[in-house]
Amino acid sequence: MALSVDELRAKVLQLREEGLNDKQIADEMSISKSTITWLQGTSAPEGKPDDVRIGWRTIGVRPQRIDAIGTIMADIVDEQFPEGIDTIVGISLNGILFANSVADQIGAEISIFRSAIGENGGALSHKYANVGGRKVAIVDDLLNSGETMRGAIQALQNDGAEVVICLVLVNKTENNEISGVPLRGLIRAISV
Repeated sequence: MALSVDELRAKVLQLREEGLNDKQIADEMSISKSTITWLQGTSAPEGKPDDVRIGWRTIGVRPQRIDAIGTIMADIVDEQFPEGIDTIVGISLNGILFANSVADQIGAEISIFRSAIGENGGALSHKYANVGGRKVAIVDDLLNSGETMRGAIQALQNDGAEVVICLVLVNKTENNEISGVPLRGLIRAISV
């Protein structure tokens, strides 16, 4: 994990040269888009965004570790909704593995929300489970500004889903709900 601002800047530049946009770089580095913008614009620490970089590679490199986190998320779903949930929606890219694990463990269908830059923050993939009329949980690795999660909630509701909970590995906000939907983070990481 890069520790210095200079190392972070170098990583941003490398990812930019590989063709990634700000949203994709933010997802890859587990920091906010505002931090990506700042890292590309100045060498001085003044005006630095209030952000926390999350390094969860130790979890991400082993499927059994993803499943261990999925077990915790599935337990939360079972606790909150003992009657069950129909579909788990993973937000691309990083939420898909967690969502797949949760869906497998609770016997739900799986769908994917492709995050992207734009007005809606992304789009629901229609190659997977139908969400219309279904009780849905959304899963992602972390919540920064909530822009992508709000886009996913809106897209799912527009398709007729009842979004009942959002689950993230790390919640980088003080919020316990987003767009009126309960938000549960396994870890809360905020600056004090």
